Amino acid sequence: MTTKERYSRVIEYFSVAMPTAESELNFRNPFELLVAVVLSAQCTDKRVNLTTPALFEAYPTAEAMSKASVEEVYEYIKSISYPNNKAKHLVALSCQIVEKFGGEVPSDPQDLQSLQGVGRKTANVVGAVLWGREVMPVDTHVFRVAARIGLSRNAKTPLATERQLEKGFPSELLPIAHHWLILHGRYVCLARKPKCGECGLTEVCKYYNANNRL
Repeated sequence: MTTKERYSRVIEYFSVAMPTAESELNFRNPFELLVAVVLSAQCTDKRVNLTTPALFEAYPTAEAMSKASVEEVYEYIKSISYPNNKAKHLVALSCQIVEKFGGEVPSDPQDLQSLQGVGRKTANVVGAVLWGREVMPVDTHVFRVAARIGLSRNAKTPLATERQLEKGFPSELLPIAHHWLILHGRYVCLARKPKCGECGLTEVCKYYNANNRL
Protein backbone atom coordinates (compact mmCIF):
# COMPACT_ATOMS: atom_id res chain seq x y z
CA MET A 1 0.00 0.00 0.00
CA THR A 2 1.33 3.41 -0.93
CA THR A 3 1.34 6.31 1.50
CA LYS A 4 -1.22 8.09 -0.70
CA GLU A 5 -3.53 5.08 -0.54
CA ARG A 6 -3.12 4.94 3.25
CA TYR A 7 -4.12 8.59 3.60
CA SER A 8 -7.13 8.01 1.38
CA ARG A 9 -8.29 5.10 3.54
CA VAL A 10 -7.78 7.09 6.74
CA ILE A 11 -9.77 10.03 5.36
CA GLU A 12 -12.54 7.70 4.17
CA TYR A 13 -12.76 6.04 7.59
CA PHE A 14 -12.77 9.17 9.75
CA SER A 15 -15.15 11.03 7.44
CA VAL A 16 -17.75 8.41 8.36
CA ALA A 17 -16.70 7.48 11.90
CA MET A 18 -15.96 11.01 13.13
CA PRO A 19 -17.59 13.55 10.79
CA THR A 20 -17.85 16.36 13.37
CA ALA A 21 -14.59 16.02 15.30
CA GLU A 22 -13.77 19.13 17.31
CA SER A 23 -11.88 20.33 20.36
CA GLU A 24 -13.00 18.90 23.70
CA LEU A 25 -11.88 22.03 25.54
CA ASN A 26 -14.72 24.23 26.77
CA PHE A 27 -14.47 27.88 25.72
CA ARG A 28 -16.72 30.78 24.71
CA ASN A 29 -14.28 33.15 23.02
CA PRO A 30 -10.70 33.36 21.70
CA PHE A 31 -9.21 34.38 25.04
CA GLU A 32 -10.77 31.43 26.84
CA LEU A 33 -9.54 29.02 24.17
CA LEU A 34 -6.01 30.39 24.33
CA VAL A 35 -5.95 30.06 28.11
CA ALA A 36 -7.40 26.53 27.95
CA VAL A 37 -4.84 25.41 25.36
CA VAL A 38 -1.97 26.80 27.44
CA LEU A 39 -3.32 24.94 30.47
CA SER A 40 -3.76 21.71 28.49
CA ALA A 41 -0.04 21.23 27.88
CA GLN A 42 0.86 17.88 29.51
CA CYS A 43 -2.58 17.84 31.12
CA THR A 44 -5.90 16.28 30.16
CA ASP A 45 -8.70 18.31 28.62
CA LYS A 46 -10.99 16.86 31.28
CA ARG A 47 -8.90 18.35 34.07
CA VAL A 48 -8.67 21.68 32.25
CA ASN A 49 -12.46 21.81 31.83
CA LEU A 50 -12.91 21.21 35.55
CA THR A 51 -10.56 24.09 36.32
CA THR A 52 -11.46 26.83 33.88
CA PRO A 53 -15.04 27.74 34.90
CA ALA A 54 -13.95 29.35 38.17
CA LEU A 55 -10.87 30.87 36.50
CA PHE A 56 -12.93 32.45 33.73
CA GLU A 57 -15.53 33.71 36.17
CA ALA A 58 -12.80 35.53 38.07
CA TYR A 59 -10.90 36.66 34.96
CA PRO A 60 -13.23 36.75 31.93
CA THR A 61 -10.93 38.88 29.76
CA ALA A 62 -7.25 39.44 29.11
CA GLU A 63 -7.58 42.84 30.78
CA ALA A 64 -8.99 41.29 33.94
CA MET A 65 -6.30 38.60 34.10
CA SER A 66 -3.55 41.13 33.38
CA LYS A 67 -4.43 42.84 36.66
CA ALA A 68 -4.15 39.63 38.68
CA SER A 69 -1.07 38.48 40.51
CA VAL A 70 0.63 35.21 39.63
CA GLU A 71 -0.25 33.94 43.09
CA GLU A 72 -3.93 34.69 42.58
CA VAL A 73 -4.08 32.87 39.25
CA TYR A 74 -2.11 29.97 40.73
CA GLU A 75 -4.86 29.37 43.31
CA TYR A 76 -7.34 28.71 40.50
CA ILE A 77 -5.11 26.36 38.49
CA LYS A 78 -3.12 24.54 41.18
CA SER A 79 -4.71 21.20 40.25
CA ILE A 80 -3.26 21.54 36.73
CA SER A 81 0.18 20.22 35.80
CA TYR A 82 2.99 22.78 36.21
CA PRO A 83 0.73 25.42 37.79
CA ASN A 84 3.57 27.76 38.78
CA ASN A 85 4.89 28.21 35.26
CA LYS A 86 1.42 28.30 33.72
CA ALA A 87 0.23 30.98 36.16
CA LYS A 88 3.23 33.12 35.17
CA HIS A 89 2.52 32.56 31.48
CA LEU A 90 -1.16 33.45 31.78
CA VAL A 91 -0.57 36.71 33.58
CA ALA A 92 2.26 37.68 31.22
CA LEU A 93 0.41 36.83 28.00
CA SER A 94 -2.66 38.69 29.27
CA CYS A 95 -0.53 41.78 29.79
CA GLN A 96 0.93 41.40 26.30
CA ILE A 97 -2.52 41.03 24.73
CA VAL A 98 -3.68 44.22 26.45
CA GLU A 99 -0.54 46.23 25.74
CA LYS A 100 0.21 45.08 22.19
CA PHE A 101 -3.10 43.91 20.73
CA GLY A 102 -5.79 46.06 22.31
CA GLY A 103 -7.08 43.29 24.54
CA GLU A 104 -7.91 40.95 21.64
CA VAL A 105 -6.20 37.63 20.92
CA PRO A 106 -4.20 38.16 17.71
CA SER A 107 -5.03 35.96 14.74
CA ASP A 108 -1.60 36.15 13.11
CA PRO A 109 0.45 33.01 13.92
CA GLN A 110 3.65 34.97 14.54
CA ASP A 111 1.85 37.38 16.84
CA LEU A 112 0.39 34.47 18.76
CA GLN A 113 3.82 32.90 19.17
CA SER A 114 5.15 36.21 20.50
CA LEU A 115 2.99 35.71 23.59
CA GLN A 116 4.68 34.17 26.62
CA GLY A 117 4.01 30.46 26.95
CA VAL A 118 2.62 30.17 23.42
CA GLY A 119 4.65 27.93 21.13
CA ARG A 120 4.08 26.66 17.63
CA LYS A 121 1.66 23.91 18.64
CA THR A 122 -0.49 26.18 20.81
CA ALA A 123 -0.63 28.85 18.11
CA ASN A 124 -1.59 26.24 15.53
CA VAL A 125 -4.34 24.80 17.73
CA VAL A 126 -5.84 28.24 18.32
CA GLY A 127 -5.59 29.09 14.63
CA ALA A 128 -7.15 25.82 13.49
CA VAL A 129 -10.00 25.85 16.01
CA LEU A 130 -10.91 29.54 15.83
CA TRP A 131 -10.20 30.46 12.25
CA GLY A 132 -10.00 27.15 10.41
CA ARG A 133 -6.36 27.75 9.64
CA GLU A 134 -4.98 24.96 7.45
CA VAL A 135 -2.31 23.72 9.83
CA MET A 136 -1.58 20.47 11.68
CA PRO A 137 -0.80 20.95 15.38
CA VAL A 138 1.15 17.92 16.63
CA ASP A 139 0.80 16.82 20.22
CA THR A 140 1.76 13.45 21.72
CA HIS A 141 -1.41 11.79 20.41
CA VAL A 142 -0.97 13.02 16.85
CA PHE A 143 2.74 12.14 16.90
CA ARG A 144 2.03 8.59 18.10
CA VAL A 145 -1.00 7.83 15.91
CA ALA A 146 0.60 9.17 12.74
CA ALA A 147 3.67 7.01 13.27
CA ARG A 148 1.71 3.88 14.16
CA ILE A 149 -0.66 4.03 11.22
CA GLY A 150 2.12 4.96 8.85
CA LEU A 151 1.01 8.47 7.94
CA SER A 152 4.42 9.69 9.06
CA ARG A 153 7.68 7.90 8.29
CA ASN A 154 10.87 8.20 10.32
CA ALA A 155 9.68 11.51 11.78
CA LYS A 156 11.82 12.13 14.85
CA THR A 157 10.25 15.41 15.93
CA PRO A 158 6.75 16.95 16.10
CA LEU A 159 7.77 19.44 13.41
CA ALA A 160 8.82 16.64 11.06
CA THR A 161 5.50 14.90 11.68
CA GLU A 162 3.66 18.18 11.10
CA ARG A 163 5.36 18.67 7.74
CA GLN A 164 4.55 15.14 6.56
CA LEU A 165 0.90 15.33 7.65
CA GLU A 166 0.43 18.72 6.03
CA LYS A 167 1.74 17.23 2.81
CA GLY A 168 -0.35 14.05 3.07
CA PHE A 169 -3.77 15.48 3.95
CA PRO A 170 -5.62 17.84 1.60
CA SER A 171 -5.13 21.31 3.05
CA GLU A 172 -8.83 21.92 3.59
CA LEU A 173 -9.04 18.82 5.80
CA LEU A 174 -6.15 19.72 8.10
CA PRO A 175 -8.24 21.43 10.83
CA ILE A 176 -10.52 18.41 11.27
CA ALA A 177 -7.77 15.84 10.60
CA HIS A 178 -5.96 17.27 13.62
CA HIS A 179 -8.96 16.36 15.78
CA TRP A 180 -9.37 12.97 14.11
CA LEU A 181 -5.88 11.94 15.14
CA ILE A 182 -6.08 13.44 18.63
CA LEU A 183 -9.39 11.80 19.48
CA HIS A 184 -8.33 8.48 17.96
CA GLY A 185 -5.20 8.58 20.11
CA ARG A 186 -7.11 9.63 23.21
CA TYR A 187 -9.78 6.91 23.07
CA VAL A 188 -8.62 4.08 20.78
CA CYS A 189 -4.92 4.17 19.86
CA LEU A 190 -3.75 4.46 23.46
CA ALA A 191 -0.07 4.83 24.27
CA ARG A 192 0.42 1.66 26.32
CA LYS A 193 -2.43 -0.62 25.29
CA PRO A 194 -3.99 0.42 21.99
CA LYS A 195 -7.53 -0.89 21.52
CA CYS A 196 -6.88 -2.45 18.14
CA GLY A 197 -10.04 -4.55 18.46
CA GLU A 198 -12.10 -1.35 18.40
CA CYS A 199 -10.20 0.27 15.53
CA GLY A 200 -11.48 0.42 11.98
CA LEU A 201 -8.03 1.12 10.55
CA THR A 202 -6.24 -2.15 11.31
CA GLU A 203 -6.25 -3.07 7.62
CA VAL A 204 -3.97 -0.15 6.80
CA CYS A 205 -2.16 0.28 10.13
CA LYS A 206 1.55 -0.51 10.02
CA TYR A 207 1.74 -1.04 13.79
CA TYR A 208 -1.13 -3.54 13.83
CA ASN A 209 0.06 -5.51 10.85
CA ALA A 210 3.65 -5.64 12.11
CA ASN A 211 2.46 -7.07 15.42
CA ASN A 212 -0.16 -9.48 14.10
CA ARG A 213 1.65 -11.37 11.38
CA LEU A 214 1.03 -15.08 11.26
